[in-house]
Amino acid sequence: MAFLVGSFEPTLQRLAVPAVCLLVAFLAYTPQWLFANAPDLAPGPLTPAEFYTFNTLLICLWYTYYKACTVDPGRYLFPPNYKKKQNKEKTVGSDGEEAEQVREGAGARNGQLRRWCKKCSAPKPPRAHHCKTCRRCIPKMDHHCPWTSNCVSLQTFPHFLRFLVYTNLSLWTLLYFLSQRFLALWESRHLPAYLGPTLFQLALLTVLTFAAGVTSLALGILLATTLKGWLFNTTMIESWEIERHESALERRYASSSSSSPDDGSWWASGERAPGGDTDAPHLSLEPVEFPYDLGIFANMAAAMGTRNPLLWLVPLAGGPTIAPYPYSDDPGAEAATGGKKKTTTGWEYEENGLNDREGLWPPADPEKIRHAKLWRRRQREADLALEQARHERPPRPDDERDAFRRRQERDLRRWEASRSRILGELEELAPEYVDESYLVDGEAYEPRYVRGGRSMAGGGIVLDEGKSGWVNADGEHLGDYGVDEDAEFDEPPVEEEGVIVQNVEEDEDVPLAELIRRRKVRTKDGEDT
Repeated sequence: MAFLVGSFEPTLQRLAVPAVCLLVAFLAYTPQWLFANAPDLAPGPLTPAEFYTFNTLLICLWYTYYKACTVDPGRYLFPPNYKKKQNKEKTVGSDGEEAEQVREGAGARNGQLRRWCKKCSAPKPPRAHHCKTCRRCIPKMDHHCPWTSNCVSLQTFPHFLRFLVYTNLSLWTLLYFLSQRFLALWESRHLPAYLGPTLFQLALLTVLTFAAGVTSLALGILLATTLKGWLFNTTMIESWEIERHESALERRYASSSSSSPDDGSWWASGERAPGGDTDAPHLSLEPVEFPYDLGIFANMAAAMGTRNPLLWLVPLAGGPTIAPYPYSDDPGAEAATGGKKKTTTGWEYEENGLNDREGLWPPADPEKIRHAKLWRRRQREADLALEQARHERPPRPDDERDAFRRRQERDLRRWEASRSRILGELEELAPEYVDESYLVDGEAYEPRYVRGGRSMAGGGIVLDEGKSGWVNADGEHLGDYGVDEDAEFDEPPVEEEGVIVQNVEEDEDVPLAELIRRRKVRTKDGEDT
């Protein structure tokens, strides 16, 4: 589906909507002109019933396309003083990382607002994703559609679905009209050529049929995918996440059933996990059921914003809209409103209760957790060693030069090993010819090769730390749906003493002014000297 919903270059994105309008106009009005001006093309012009039916579908198509392009996909608006009022406390997690506590008043209760978007610098509600084109978190983001230059989301999904329905109905109607003309040509194939349509009319009829057929095939696939998501309350992004989670479970079960102790797989056992970590992510990986499938009718009603089926495909009907910020830090605010609960559309979603607790979706990607923890641990160890060396004795120029040379040698060995591994893959060398002399600093630099058709890998050098390199069966990354993958690196939240702890962004992602401000705050509070 990437060729239908994938993101284009910015220049091409600006041309997508005009191109769609030109294609619709060509397929909508050129056939009517041809049928009206080609009397020899049986069965002749459209009848009044056919004319009004076809043009009514076209009016619905144009209006729903306009709504799909112009309706705002939604945005999360927090109170102006939200960051000052919310009760945040810096803590130290079990792995030594700074963490941020989001307490009850900020919507952390019932598992809500436990994710943090480092691009928006704000909490990220469930099912929301940061769109790299819209540059904000989109509620219940399905994908960013370049053909509408808009996100398919909680607010735009009903209009997008209606547009697909009326577009496919219009194309099927057009193909029916065109098939009538081709059938008439086949029946009159034995007549003299001068009694039939001209060559130009035949060529135009062929071009129209080909364009309508290809467009109908592509949009039919997209309609089937969208209807599946509508019935089961899944977005395209969530379908990708479901496939990734199932793949992770398959790898875990396949490696755990392996009886070979030398398979070298990180998934095989806790002893071969990085650093011998018995709490390695793959060991704690448990099946998570998709929690938002509430039943076919409930799913369809929730997506369309009404339980009245007669309004679901009406072009003038609306759809769900995201509610204002529903949470309050004041415990007596709900009592002041008579106990009436505020609308939480777009902020909370009903779950089916198949999991032990709410808020487990999306399940964590073990590979991302492993890579991030590995590099952060090494960074902390290096910083600690450097700090201890500075306190023990002043650095001497000779020692600094020697340390620099050692780092150069390690980098050179890693480069040579990477080069030999690449050449070995190109020349299809046996594993014993792979240079393993560069083993430095443990498993992070172990070679990766194949033996007996199975991947034999250590940690591997992480080139894109925090990004998911996993692709689904169609070869699609998460970014192919318009998601900003840099903002999607969410570590699983940790719950300590009933408080949700959410890891904050890395220091290199924080502006310098913000780092200086945090340093001043810690110094003032006596936490730093």
